[in-house]
Amino acid sequence: MALPASSLPPYLHGLNPEQLEAVAHQGSSLLILAGAGSGKTRVITTKIAYLIREKGYQPESILAVTFTNKAAAEMRQRACAIEPSCERANLRTFHSFGAWFLRRNATAAGLDRDFSIYDDDDSTTLVRAAMNNLSRPEAARLASSIAKAKDLGLSPDDPGLERAFAGVREFRRSYAEYEKRLRRTGNVDFGDLIAMPTRILENDPVIRDRTHARFRVVLVDEYQDSNVAQFRLLRALAGPACYVCVVGDDDQSIYGFRGAEVRNILGFEEIFPNTGIIKLERNYRSYQSILDVAQAVVERNESRLGKELKAERKGGQKPVLAVLANQDEETAYCARIIDAQLRKGRSFSDVAILYRTNAQSLAFERAFPPMGIPYRLVGALRFYEREEVKDALALLALASNARDEVAFRRIINKPSRGIGEASLELLVSAALSSDGNLLDAAEHAELKTQKARNGLAAFSRIMHALVAKLGPASEPGQTDTEISAPSSRELSLAPVLEWAVQESGLLAYHRDQDEIAGSQKTANLDELQNAAADWPATRSGLSAFLEAVELDRAMSQADASADAVTLITMHNTKGLEFPVVIATGMEQGLFPRDNEEGEQLEEQRRLFYVAMTRAKDELYLTYCRRRLFRGRTMDYPPSRFLAEIPPKKLETFGGKLDLSAVSAMGSWKSGVRVYHDDHGYGHVIKVSPAGDSGVCVMVRFETGSVLQFFPSYTKKLEIIKD
Repeated sequence: MALPASSLPPYLHGLNPEQLEAVAHQGSSLLILAGAGSGKTRVITTKIAYLIREKGYQPESILAVTFTNKAAAEMRQRACAIEPSCERANLRTFHSFGAWFLRRNATAAGLDRDFSIYDDDDSTTLVRAAMNNLSRPEAARLASSIAKAKDLGLSPDDPGLERAFAGVREFRRSYAEYEKRLRRTGNVDFGDLIAMPTRILENDPVIRDRTHARFRVVLVDEYQDSNVAQFRLLRALAGPACYVCVVGDDDQSIYGFRGAEVRNILGFEEIFPNTGIIKLERNYRSYQSILDVAQAVVERNESRLGKELKAERKGGQKPVLAVLANQDEETAYCARIIDAQLRKGRSFSDVAILYRTNAQSLAFERAFPPMGIPYRLVGALRFYEREEVKDALALLALASNARDEVAFRRIINKPSRGIGEASLELLVSAALSSDGNLLDAAEHAELKTQKARNGLAAFSRIMHALVAKLGPASEPGQTDTEISAPSSRELSLAPVLEWAVQESGLLAYHRDQDEIAGSQKTANLDELQNAAADWPATRSGLSAFLEAVELDRAMSQADASADAVTLITMHNTKGLEFPVVIATGMEQGLFPRDNEEGEQLEEQRRLFYVAMTRAKDELYLTYCRRRLFRGRTMDYPPSRFLAEIPPKKLETFGGKLDLSAVSAMGSWKSGVRVYHDDHGYGHVIKVSPAGDSGVCVMVRFETGSVLQFFPSYTKKLEIIKD
């Protein structure tokens, strides 16, 4: 219901009609669909103050939750600036609220009020105590699975547990044993901060009624990021007389890999009857030309509620798509864009370069310092400072110099080879007492345990084999400038490094870490191979490569300027904005990956939408026809997302874009029902471009067989239309 403008208190001035309607809404539950750049934070903080000042709600009766401490602090600060008594409202993160609730209902939870909260590392330690036959990486994987089960609202005795975790051996028993140990400590893990309050509210009528009487208003910010367990908690908190308001954007749900469930927002009005829906579609950030491109991509998603952003700012140039030969051209193109912005009077910090994976930062980290372009790496360590990269470099450093004690200490027991601190000190002492050669000392050492002896022998074999793969050192008098780039991958350091990380166990070790944390460590190892491809597989080449790494590291560390270009993954840009955005790596197989179909593909479309809507004034997209992968030059077709943008909405630089490979995908998409004359009925499980062959379709048939086809060459495979 609209408020008359003449009666508006001053703090409501400046709200547009939709924002004002959302602030003033009361009665039934409310879903505020807040598009990118539409002022949602202003709406939710103003609404909190409005309910207190104009509608007489006690601050203590209002609960507002979000997902990060930073967002909760901003919510509190902005609400209190309007109405100081908002300080008494419960404005928290989900997990902070869970801890607050459990300390006040500790007896019902079977806890002491002074319980501790276990982090991921603590949970891993407890898993090892419960399952003492597991290595630490195995325990970390199991702890990660338990955390995911809690995010899904699944307890050890839940009937759906085994279906959800079919790939985890004896998961129900392991989960139950972990819970028994955790309860015995009297402490909780992060999953408990959501699950335990939910169970208490669902099963204890006295506490439930008391909680419902306390909280008359429950607001949730960034609702599209909520998981199943958080949704259950919201439903348990909402009493019959509670006013529930959630704010979010289904088109910006990009954290499925962390457990976020987009269906929470898509199905909100089914769970909370008579829900009002208010769409905030006025965008105050970007020009319409940018919004049109972002909208053209995300509207291809089937799982969305639908809205259309309209820019309040007039004018603006079309986004530019640069068609480039390779990633060297990509970095050079980005440098030219930066230079052009500086000539317009902008600063370095006005420009952000976005990419899908952290590994893609390396090309810019290497290229920018010599060009005098300062950069700021957001949300990640600089490439050469990342754990997995330093591990791989330590292997190479020890192969280059067997007296490198720092490299030896870093890599000797990663992954674990059973070599304890005492044994390590004996090894180093033995080396220092002779000529300092740590590899020789390792080869001849006599350690106490069989495991340590076997581990050390295996390490010694790997390192000697690695040294043997390198040619002789450079001739006397040869300088680094005389070390030429290899003529092919086979003659470069790339395959040597690939062999080393595989044989040493580093690749498997960091792949395990990726599975646990959803990180990109193996991708960073792949990118390091790309860097190594520039150097020959010789002792001189290795020395020159390691020297170049150190110089790159020193140059990037020396630049502490506050005015710097931002290097950032697309995921980390959520909530940020920049005058100029360059979204790089728009190749099929990289963004999106070929195996991303169905809901995964839709989430990647939303990620692209988020990336593009960070741009205020100018948006650039880059596509490379070829890109290095593990030191090999690979041909890549354009991203299928580029084929979803009407050509007239883009300016193209660098040549014509050949979209035939991705356009051939047409109606072929994951989930489509098909019939084959020889194999019967089935459904598509993967679709990927296939160069001159058009498209490759992988089908799982009702018989259980999985086969792939090139539809342009066979007429036997047909799509079944409903």
